Amino acid sequence: MTRRSIVTGCGRYLPKRIVTNEELAERVDTSDEWIQQRTGIRERRIAADDEKTSDLALNAAKEALISAGINAADVDMIVLATATPDETFPATATRVQAALGMTKGAAFDVQAVCTGFIYALNVADNFIRLGQADTVLVIGAETFSRILDWEDRTTCVLFGDGAGAIVLQAHEENDDLVPRGILSNHLHSDGRHHDCLYVDGGPSSTQTVGHLRMQGPEVFKHAVNNMASVLGEAMVANNITASDIDWLVPHQANKRILDGTARKLKLAPEKVVITVDRHANTSAASIPLALCEAVADGRVKERDIVVMEAMGGGFTWGASLIRW
Repeated sequence: MTRRSIVTGCGRYLPKRIVTNEELAERVDTSDEWIQQRTGIRERRIAADDEKTSDLALNAAKEALISAGINAADVDMIVLATATPDETFPATATRVQAALGMTKGAAFDVQAVCTGFIYALNVADNFIRLGQADTVLVIGAETFSRILDWEDRTTCVLFGDGAGAIVLQAHEENDDLVPRGILSNHLHSDGRHHDCLYVDGGPSSTQTVGHLRMQGPEVFKHAVNNMASVLGEAMVANNITASDIDWLVPHQANKRILDGTARKLKLAPEKVVITVDRHANTSAASIPLALCEAVADGRVKERDIVVMEAMGGGFTWGASLIRW
């Protein structure tokens, strides 16, 4: 018998406030046409003044638990991916844990920026495979609007707020069956590229929150190459080709990056789940938001092969391959 992690529930939450490109054009030197041509983004959601990352995460988590048909008491662990925590400490995951009324197990944050959800998924999967947890709530949640320089048109138009969550549960299956669940995870990082994408602040350096800074062309180049490379790595590890993939759920950073990655791998565009036009880049929340949408509308079906991939500041990048 082989112990694997299967996805039994999905949940998502988007703030009510929608900010269109036209609205941003009233604040900075930009236009709807300029933004759409370069990014594919039409609008993004912005958290209300009284909404914290934990609030977004909690709403997504509650929906995921309902979807899975379980209660918070059934959860052994919460792994929350975020680069915009409520506070320097404690972990935002513990706030969600308390709000859910969960008093057992463990809750902690993972920080790998836009690749954060893939990292969190890998951590949760390892706990389940090792028998240290049976049910894990994996969340990606961000309020990137709080770290944007709203006078920098090259960055402020790119990001939005939101949260997505999935429930992973242990599944025992015979080795002679076609395996379900998470089949492989692939993580990478290269800290030499720090200056390409970072926030110019921090408690041990400036004691300020700071703002996001990015070298767009460098990030674009590395994103296409790294995301295509790690997707290829996942295919080799599972002895499949691009034609075997039913759905690619990539980090929603920029439609040109998504298109470039698909072309590089000769993957049919209709197999790529895209939400960047409506959500913008929600960092660690982007993959679970897109995944939950594709599950909710019926695109993702049982036994489909789903690949999730991302690249973020650090640089970090990674992929997870699931048979649904």
